[in-house]
Amino acid sequence: MAARLAEHLGEEELTTRELEVLKLIRDGYRNKQIADKLSISENMVNFHIKNLVDKLGSNDRTHAVTIALRRGLRHRERPPHG
Repeated sequence: MAARLAEHLGEEELTTRELEVLKLIRDGYRNKQIADKLSISENMVNFHIKNLVDKLGSNDRTHAVTIALRRGLRHRERPPHG
């Protein structure tokens, strides 16, 4: 999936973790929930979001999801928990 997104972007490939964060944002999770779900700090979530925004050339996290959906990221697979 990350390679397919990068192919469409002509940019560097998203990491596995960045893709996980992107999917959780897409599914409606807030940063704190993402941190809890992935067992990482909220600061690390923010770091991954910054990388996503930079790599996708977006304005913010919501725009990053919109770009990713247009370029091949599938729609929600599971509803958010908690």
